[in-house]
Amino acid sequence: MRRRPVVVAPRRGPSLVGTAARTAVIAGTATAVSKGVSGAMNNSAQQKAAAQQAQAEQAAAAQQAQIDAAVAQQLAAQQAPAAPEPAPAAPAPVAAPANDAMAQLERLMQMKQAGMLTDEEFAAAKAKVLAG
Repeated sequence: MRRRPVVVAPRRGPSLVGTAARTAVIAGTATAVSKGVSGAMNNSAQQKAAAQQAQAEQAAAAQQAQIDAAVAQQLAAQQAPAAPEPAPAAPAPVAAPANDAMAQLERLMQMKQAGMLTDEEFAAAKAKVLAG
């Protein structure tokens, strides 16, 4: 008795070239989607950074305008006493030096808040006003 030879049926799956082509298509699609998503993320991050920078610039401009106004006010206050003052006809009341010292202290405080004086300069000028 002779045995019949075993015949193996040929494999009926995708070919090697078909598998490679399918893999390339999937990889290409994934790369394109990934770049699109990261590009969208970068654009939104850039827009947020630009908005924050614009806000910072506006705040800096507003602060500079406040400083400029304070400096202009101080210059006007310093130039005003430069004009000759008429001599008072009657002696000044006793409360006038206290009011003058208070006005000087208020002016020094404004200069300190405007950033024109450091803490040390303010303390020295305050002591000078209070002593005189």
